[in-house]
Amino acid sequence: MSKPHRIVLGVTASIAAYRAAELASTLAKEGVEVDVILTDDALRFITPLTFAALTRREVYTRANDEMRDGQPAHISLADQADLVVVAPATAHLIAQLAHGLAPDLLTSTLLATPAPVIIAPAMNGKMWHHPATQDNVNLLRKRGVAFIGPEEGLLACGYEGLGRLWPVAEIAKEIFSRLKSKKKRA
Repeated sequence: MSKPHRIVLGVTASIAAYRAAELASTLAKEGVEVDVILTDDALRFITPLTFAALTRREVYTRANDEMRDGQPAHISLADQADLVVVAPATAHLIAQLAHGLAPDLLTSTLLATPAPVIIAPAMNGKMWHHPATQDNVNLLRKRGVAFIGPEEGLLACGYEGLGRLWPVAEIAKEIFSRLKSKKKRA
């Protein structure tokens, strides 16, 4: 019998972090093992307890990023993931990944994983359109990182424009599509 698919869901500091809880719930209800990593700044928007209740799994933060399975947590998570998804992803996270910076558990996991990576950005439209952000996105795309979104609409800052997190149902659909095409672990 094959094991369920396992993904790492990274959550960064965005008002859209609450939508990541809905995504984690959607995935878990379909039998996906969801390992959530919250950045320090994401903790200002949402708590680990929310994700733990929805996924029935431990949630990773700086407070518990020690050894797992005889390895540093970022290596264990990176090796066991079938897919790594960051939703929502800030301009800061995108820049860190593009430049190989790994100051925390999430970025360390992203740099260590052999699994495919999907980034779902959420930020102010001016930040999304900034040449530095676009250069970072283009660099990551060249390296094989997939981007889903952002979409246009009313942003939390009050502006209208491109920068909203894609709808959770669409992100989940993309994840399921990728997992379906990937063979389940034995």
